[in-house]
Amino acid sequence: MNDKKTASGKCPVMHGGATESSMTNMQWWPKALNLDILHQHDSKTNPMAADFNYREAVKNLDIAALNKDLHALMTDSQDWWPADWGHYGGLMIRMTWHAAGTYRIADGRGGSATGNQRFTPINSWPDNANLDKARRLLWPIKKKYGNQLSWADLISYAGTIAYQSMGLKTFGFAFGREDIWHPEKDTYWGAEKEWLATSDSENSRYSGERDLENPLASVMMGLIYVNPEGVDGKPDPLKTAHDIRVTFERMAMNDEETVALTAGGHTVGKCHGNGDASKLGREPEAADISEQGTGWNNKTKRGIGRDTVTSGIEGAWTTNPTQWDNGYFSMLLDHEWALEKSPAGAWQWQPVDIKEEDKPVDVEDSSIRTMPIMTDADMAMKVDPTYREISERFAKDPEYFSDVFARAWFKLTHRDLGPKVRYIGSEAPQADLIWQDPVPAGMTDYDIESVKEKIAASDLTISDMVATAWDSARTYRDSDKRGGANGARIRLAPQKDWQGNEPSRLSKVLKTLEDIASSSGVSIADVIVLAGNVGIEQAAKAAGVEVNVPFAPGRGDTTDELTDVESFEVLEPLHDAYRNWLKGDYKVSAEELMLDRTQLMGLTAHEMTVLIGGMRMLGTNFGGTKHGVFTENEGALTNDYFVNLTDMNYKWQPVGDKLYEIRERKTDKVKWTATRVDLIFGSNSILRAYSEVYAQDDNKEKFVHDFVAAWVKVMNADRFDLA
Repeated sequence: MNDKKTASGKCPVMHGGATESSMTNMQWWPKALNLDILHQHDSKTNPMAADFNYREAVKNLDIAALNKDLHALMTDSQDWWPADWGHYGGLMIRMTWHAAGTYRIADGRGGSATGNQRFTPINSWPDNANLDKARRLLWPIKKKYGNQLSWADLISYAGTIAYQSMGLKTFGFAFGREDIWHPEKDTYWGAEKEWLATSDSENSRYSGERDLENPLASVMMGLIYVNPEGVDGKPDPLKTAHDIRVTFERMAMNDEETVALTAGGHTVGKCHGNGDASKLGREPEAADISEQGTGWNNKTKRGIGRDTVTSGIEGAWTTNPTQWDNGYFSMLLDHEWALEKSPAGAWQWQPVDIKEEDKPVDVEDSSIRTMPIMTDADMAMKVDPTYREISERFAKDPEYFSDVFARAWFKLTHRDLGPKVRYIGSEAPQADLIWQDPVPAGMTDYDIESVKEKIAASDLTISDMVATAWDSARTYRDSDKRGGANGARIRLAPQKDWQGNEPSRLSKVLKTLEDIASSSGVSIADVIVLAGNVGIEQAAKAAGVEVNVPFAPGRGDTTDELTDVESFEVLEPLHDAYRNWLKGDYKVSAEELMLDRTQLMGLTAHEMTVLIGGMRMLGTNFGGTKHGVFTENEGALTNDYFVNLTDMNYKWQPVGDKLYEIRERKTDKVKWTATRVDLIFGSNSILRAYSEVYAQDDNKEKFVHDFVAAWVKVMNADRFDLA
């Protein structure tokens, strides 16, 4: 619709928010709180029936047949996008790598568990050039297996089968990744306004002495991990080694896993830069509709086969790029390397002297030998002392290298799938791995009411019981299925010492609950959650509402030996709007932090609203502060928070930067104090609409029941055995 007017001079359609000509609400009011992150993956975006359950459907998948079909695909070269050396292995591995490699441990976002590589911005990142072709090559297989095979599983599995087809004994594979149907447009990938912006550009992700902003893992907007040409495109292997170490640590990998993944990823396949990158068309999201969702197409030359341009670097790393072997290390360590420019003008390293028979052959003509290459990231494996030592160890012991790589590849492709209990399929390994956060099974057959009676007879207060259960469960992240109440890790390092858990108060509460668990013969994890339920039932009764908070027994107690302390450090809460607490001062507002945590916990905007209001009434504020406790009857689960928040007989005045006084209009007397998190539920139009629902005279019981439902959702978030 380039010409927006009809013959009569009027446009025939109403222009919605997605058109060029209209302004969005956030453009009109850029400082308004954007709740969109809580509405990701709304059911309206999902084309499947309401009763469709992928994790049940995939159990009927013929894995053996799929395995066979993928093996056949690897060598079924297509004219429209021919395979290098007649094998798609390198392309499929890169696709899988770049899907899984977006994972970051800080918030658990990214990764391959949702099939998000199909959508913006990831499908159009410069680092993902031509991976659209890999997914199109897979389409006939996806079409064949239909609803029994998600794109997320297929994208992950294809790379694993590619390695198998080239000779690697893989560690295994688990199915169960459910597709999303809409871009995760609210995920923070960096503040840059341009692709591949250098670290000295505006809105750089670096500060200080090259300190990478949290939670980011990649070094540039549009890259998966590091710049293959060097820091900001300037070759320097030692500086690149620093970037690699930081990036892979944030992807949950240690030095040995980092070397294994780098070497294993470059043992097969090649880089593509034999042509003029300026001749390429736009990325998929900006390409003409005639491109049908593909991008980076070359319309002036062949643009395929030996003339393909992707990264701009040109060449293979090893002599036999379609074979799993130890050739990467012999090539890297046995040669001297010099900087050269590729035909596309990218920096790359080439051997100073190499025998003709050690060169890889051309991707289309095996009678032609081509020059091998190394990227700056590869040279870091040789120059950095620690990486060099590991590389030499791998070079001397190929079997050890293959085993370390297979395990690291499994970790890379499964880190955000969650604990082993979520694994589906005959190829899933049975081993317990520390990064899977193992939790022993708990008892399910016991007298729940007798345990509740012991809890109720203790000297624990409602706030102690509820706050402890909340602190145990609030670590859950739906992004990578980590954290939660199962395992009772709140009693172990590092969680028992986290400031947000109030260690002194926590130790006293845990002592009482541990005694009850011991005398009852049940898990501490179950008792902690049961105690929270008891507190809520007591508070609801005090408000005149009888409720029985649903409880599912079966949580287990994990141990120090099954807890990777360093890995769990990233789960430490630095803020908790639900307990009205901030650990420090942050650039991001308290209400934005609240939305981020709420989304990670898998809660909706109205669930967030009712939980905030209820937690204030239960007196669970960190340190016992009274901010936001808008009631004369603390400890009773009333709707007073919303009644008084929406009452125009009060006025709200700032006291400093972050605190507010609620004063009676008639007397100017200070009635209560509040934080920004409290007042946002009265000022934001959407949140106020929810608050008004719970403030209504006829919704006092609805408030209690909605609070209980949201509470149970949080307590059971990590109970994958209940699904």
